[in-house]
Amino acid sequence: MVDNKDDFEYSERGVSEDGPHSEEEATVLSVILEGSVRRGITAMLRPRLNTSNVWRLASRPMSKVAMSRQEPHTELSFDRLQVNLKIVKQRLNRPLTYSEKVLYSHLDDPKGQEIERGTSYLKLRPDRVALQDATAQMALLQFISSGLPRVAVPSTIHCDHLIEAQLGGEKDLARAKDINKEVYEFLASAGAKYGLGFWKPGSGIIHQIVLENYAFPGALIIGTDSHTPNGGGLGALAIGVGGADAVDVMADIPWELKCPKVIGVHLTGEMSGWTAAKDVILKVAGILTVKGGTGAIVEYFGPGVKSISCTGMGTICNMGPKLERQLPSFPTMNGWMSI
Repeated sequence: MVDNKDDFEYSERGVSEDGPHSEEEATVLSVILEGSVRRGITAMLRPRLNTSNVWRLASRPMSKVAMSRQEPHTELSFDRLQVNLKIVKQRLNRPLTYSEKVLYSHLDDPKGQEIERGTSYLKLRPDRVALQDATAQMALLQFISSGLPRVAVPSTIHCDHLIEAQLGGEKDLARAKDINKEVYEFLASAGAKYGLGFWKPGSGIIHQIVLENYAFPGALIIGTDSHTPNGGGLGALAIGVGGADAVDVMADIPWELKCPKVIGVHLTGEMSGWTAAKDVILKVAGILTVKGGTGAIVEYFGPGVKSISCTGMGTICNMGPKLERQLPSFPTMNGWMSI
């Protein structure tokens, strides 16, 4: 959360109940959590991903709501997402996982979009863009060259990557402000002109700020930081991308993503003793290896999820990119997914 409003600047100018069950559906790994993460990993088919209640909660007829307390005038139309999702469900005529519901509800053309896991390329409309200061420079220069008066979606700039750890917090921050003074002034002025929020040096780490201030169930967020999936701790589908992808979204161009496959991780038992959320992702990483998650969504679900906190889920999501995933991770009330 933002304890000091001076850290942030913003300019107005500027799964279904019965889960996957076809041969192309999720491969499920059952991870047993009873005091520790056991070695027993069982491959299963036809998991029960009861995530519909979460989606109904997010899509109640409130029509439009503010996307963040930092930006009370930015609105998200849940009605539009619900309409898109209904179209996709009628077309596919099969149950959808929570991750698919979030992803497909953000399709640019839900009626004509080809949807085939691992094959087709989806054109999506993300809800938000987050830029870290190192890549934001070129991204903003590219956006400026588009000639557009302001960004098309809520976007923020976060000054954290250019701070080098050498002498200690205060000294390192002061040194970064001195060395990167011109960069920070450019990012702040460009943000004010084109409608991006600006988180100044010292305000925090980008992926934690996104989790605490911008993430919510059902959101599709892209960020130019590999740990953007940390936003999955609060149910968002948060994905790390390159600067060019971020520019496309800010310029109102659909974002292209290869339709992901799905891997399910069924968690049973509960966390206890010295067990930590990090043990879960380390176990999964040991099974899938650094390439096992490429091009796939990894969905965590089951009774074992109940004993994992929001920050614990964020930890698992944050380490998700180590499996070479294209997408991040995110929780639901009855289960959560890591992409």
